[in-house]
Amino acid sequence: MTTHEDTSTRTEAVHEEARIVVRTGPGKFVADTRAVFVREILLMLRDPFTLIFSLLQPLVFLGLFAPLLTGTFGGTGMSTADTLQWFVPGVIVMISLFGTSMTGSNLLYELMTGSYERVLATPLDRSAILVGRALKEFAPLVVQGLLIAVLCLPFGFRFNPLHAVAALVLLGVFGVGVGALSYALGLAAKNREWLFWGVQQALIFPLLILSGMMLPLEAGPGWMQVAARFNPLTYIVDAERALFAGNVTDPVVLWGVLAAAVTCAGGLFVGIRTTRHAT
Repeated sequence: MTTHEDTSTRTEAVHEEARIVVRTGPGKFVADTRAVFVREILLMLRDPFTLIFSLLQPLVFLGLFAPLLTGTFGGTGMSTADTLQWFVPGVIVMISLFGTSMTGSNLLYELMTGSYERVLATPLDRSAILVGRALKEFAPLVVQGLLIAVLCLPFGFRFNPLHAVAALVLLGVFGVGVGALSYALGLAAKNREWLFWGVQQALIFPLLILSGMMLPLEAGPGWMQVAARFNPLTYIVDAERALFAGNVTDPVVLWGVLAAAVTCAGGLFVGIRTTRHAT
């Protein structure tokens, strides 16, 4: 009787092991990224006030800058619709940049509470942690960007849904790279929040201004136009404007894709390397 029960137990154990699927390679990366993303997004949805409040900033920029730009460009024959067609994609890039660059800030909080160490104790892929967290920061920004675009429709702004999706995918690739770099900065600035915020603020505003996101650089000094060529955000902004306008074949789209890919690859390389050294 005992022998029969032991055989039965072993048989069940073998069947149980057969049902366990150990993912490796790309399958594990995708599954781990999804797990991290779902965990992070559920935490955010429990506090929707943050998402609603973050929408106010781009609306303020739209409400204050758009009339100024319309007045400035009015003498050149640009209407309110033309101004919005130029300005709205820049605002969408701006909220994406602000959001993904905050990835390291959230990490600093987890480092203080000890929850980050618990995440590292799991068998999650390190690159999946980076990508999942960056996508969590980017996902609500997609909703915000689309909402802003829809709100501008009555004022003459136009976009093709398929082209808008392509623009957001491009922005997502860029955002993953920025989020990974912010993550690496958060690890480097462990227990020194002032260092994270100092570096983040020192970089983000020059990148914004030198991308021509808020104001055109054509009327600026020559040195600013030269500096803008070395700013990857410049090519992202130009590509977003072309895609939202429906100019898919415009060469600036290709440059934007290249800038997004380089930023994503560079960010993941730095982020993963920093994570491994920190642990």
